[in-house]
Amino acid sequence: MLETKNINDILVVSLKHSQRLNAIISEPVKEHLLEFFNKPNTNLVFDLQGISFIDSSGFGVFLSAMKAANNNYGQFKICNVNADVMELFKLLQLHHVFEIYDKLDPCLESFNQ
Repeated sequence: MLETKNINDILVVSLKHSQRLNAIISEPVKEHLLEFFNKPNTNLVFDLQGISFIDSSGFGVFLSAMKAANNNYGQFKICNVNADVMELFKLLQLHHVFEIYDKLDPCLESFNQ
């Protein structure tokens, strides 16, 4: 369900075989993300490349991950958000809550600043 890469001690997570983060898959995705943040100081990027739809449960996954990151001295960031999904982030005012980057490389570099 999730594909994970480690780049310079930063976990980069993306969905495999799905263009939608919705109620059908949100619970297992959330559980998997929360496991990463059981370890303190975890830095994680959720790469939304190829994701064309996110429903309210998907946004709930991001909020849970952000809370877990903050509680365990980690960081949670998002990149490669498609235009339609970004409109939802803005509609929900969540673009002010999350650090969102257009591309993966600038997102990874932001951890060093």
